Amino acid sequence: GCCCQRLLYNQPDFVDIKSNLELACGIRGYEVLFLPKFHCRLNFIEQCWGYAKRMYRQFPPNSSETVLEQNMLKTLDAVPLTSMRKFATRSLWFMHAYRKGLRGKQAAYAVKRYRGHCTLPLSLFEDLNTLN
Repeated sequence: GCCCQRLLYNQPDFVDIKSNLELACGIRGYEVLFLPKFHCRLNFIEQCWGYAKRMYRQFPPNSSETVLEQNMLKTLDAVPLTSMRKFATRSLWFMHAYRKGLRGKQAAYAVKRYRGHCTLPLSLFEDLNTLN
């Protein structure tokens, strides 16, 4: 099943065809960027979306679709560029921690503890062993 599907979707006449989503967004002047499915810590756009959702909840409830859409657009536009950059950097730190073999709570600890460093230090594993 999956091998045939991969073979089919890699054919030149399929690769160059845009999806319905890409076509609809293109008409409106938007570009669609497909990102791989990762945990939200590894995809900074998920963190931006969370920031916007938190701001969206501050608006009073409303049943008007127009008002809801306006509120959504306001919150998405209000995510500061500095926050986006922080989220992107944080995602890179988590990727670095996972590449070093850390998982879950260990990676979260390392990202928080060593965020001012250029790279995770070799002593990190000793620090983690003393904590456990």
